[in-house]
Amino acid sequence: MDTPQTSASTPENIQWHSAFFQAIQAELIDYKDILEFKQEHPLTTEPLRIDTIIIVKPSDVTIDKNIARIFKKINILEYKSPQDYLSIKDFYKAYAYVALFAALTADVEMGDMTLTFVGNTYPRKLIRYLKEVRHYRVEEVESGIHYVKGDYLPIQILETKKLGTNKDGGSSANWVLKYLNRGLEREEMSRILKKSKELIEAAPLDAYLYALIQANLKAFEEVTKMTKDRMTVEDVLMRTGILPKWIRLGREEVARNLLKKGWTIEETAEVAELDIGKIRALSASL
Repeated sequence: MDTPQTSASTPENIQWHSAFFQAIQAELIDYKDILEFKQEHPLTTEPLRIDTIIIVKPSDVTIDKNIARIFKKINILEYKSPQDYLSIKDFYKAYAYVALFAALTADVEMGDMTLTFVGNTYPRKLIRYLKEVRHYRVEEVESGIHYVKGDYLPIQILETKKLGTNKDGGSSANWVLKYLNRGLEREEMSRILKKSKELIEAAPLDAYLYALIQANLKAFEEVTKMTKDRMTVEDVLMRTGILPKWIRLGREEVARNLLKKGWTIEETAEVAELDIGKIRALSASL
């Protein structure tokens, strides 16, 4: 099985959304026992999917983390990758997702929900629209965290480039989301690699780190030059315990493709080098 390559990647093939899904889990790692995360949640039988849903279990718990203080029972997150921007249309779409989710899900009301927009930079046009057309108030309660007030639905906008990373940690430290970006300096890359190593046992970060390295190869190479033995991307992933998981996920993807083409469970297990039980589970999920 081939391991991830170190060649430069275009913005189109860096898996930013998978990286964000892991980043938000890492940011809220202290609450992992009471949060349930869902990625690309289907609203209907048609391809209409929400970027990320975070479910608070139990629903009456307050999350003492600055990016999640508005959270209620069901929290919808709309994420835009670094090369994209939050638009007025994105606001319409995500707000509609909230209403549809409440309409289609038993025991969920709009009052149980919140909406969070996550982008790299300040969405000037969107915020102007919210103020001048919707007559909302937009308040930056902390660096990079904007509360949108005036709607029944609690709404916030996270400007990840401005999020705080105070050195003593705590609820205002947002290392993982802040550095989910292009253009990192050597010091920033070094810091997030160390931080990721601390979190790796508690949170999945394979997609996050791989996207980050792809998008910041120069900074990564500068960091590895500072070590006695220059590390490759594969070395970093292996030392942080990520590479074995990457290989397993790659084999599962191969298995899914073979099963879709009509291969038998036994044939698929042999080629993908996975046990029969795993292949049966993958087949049942297709």
